[in-house]
Amino acid sequence: MRSKVILAGGSGLLGRALALHMVSMGWEVVILTREPQKSLAIDCLGAASIRLVYWDGVEIGPWATELEGAAALVNLVGRSIDCVFTLKNKEAIRESRLQSVVTLGRAAAKCHQPPAVWVQASAVGFYGIEGVTQCDEAAPSGTDFLADVCREWEAAFEAACPAQTRPVILRLGVVLDSQGGAYPTLARLTRFYLGGAAGSGLQGFSWIHYHDVRQAFQQAILHSEFTGIYNLCAPNAVTNATLMTALRRSLHRPWAPAAPALLIKIAATYLINTDPSLILGGRVCAPRRLLAQGFSFKFPEIEAALRDLAS
Repeated sequence: MRSKVILAGGSGLLGRALALHMVSMGWEVVILTREPQKSLAIDCLGAASIRLVYWDGVEIGPWATELEGAAALVNLVGRSIDCVFTLKNKEAIRESRLQSVVTLGRAAAKCHQPPAVWVQASAVGFYGIEGVTQCDEAAPSGTDFLADVCREWEAAFEAACPAQTRPVILRLGVVLDSQGGAYPTLARLTRFYLGGAAGSGLQGFSWIHYHDVRQAFQQAILHSEFTGIYNLCAPNAVTNATLMTALRRSLHRPWAPAAPALLIKIAATYLINTDPSLILGGRVCAPRRLLAQGFSFKFPEIEAALRDLAS
């Protein structure tokens, strides 16, 4: 009998990539999704080893039986933070994360044999968006909105995870993927000669190539020594200015002037429909625990990662 992994929120960009990766390893994958019929149209989800099961993220339903005896549960559920942080959007961001954890915990608690490991996504936003010190896993949390959400999210997970289940929290940096997320937008701006730094350009940018994300989730699932909290970001975080310089080089574009912070605030809010703090804020984070356990990054440097994505 093949090992089974449950992906909650697995029909998004990262979830699809993880699903295909696990299938290539011979695993059975069950994706919990609110729209299984619509998700079936996604090209990569037609594989026989992938099943899509309906859940609403709130109520215990037939989906809960899938957790019984599962080798792993991976929770990626959470509304995108790529929006302006209005009160309504803030509540939706917080609620989507906390509710999914509570619901999965209630279902796992009813299992005679709960999942062997629960890998819970979090974010390096835990450390806040201001400050110049490098943050490893021992650093304190920040005080802004996203830091508050991450802190509550992780606390909810720690309360919900069954005692028999190995707990792993992966605090993700910005995932660089040519198929979605931040990279296509940054690359498009750079191709149109708008690849200058944002504001001062000194804000930290903690990033990770999608290949290394897949490998880290795989190791977190398979290796029992992985437990607790890990920063899932490349070992060489950069500033925004360094990022944009490397991006221009990878796309063969010349120097571009920095965009003033005021212009960024206006454009982000009214044109891009994203919160300016996501562009003008950031921290430099380090994956100390991953490195200590021997994790090998294929893309530890931003230049090589961007060249790979550009190709």
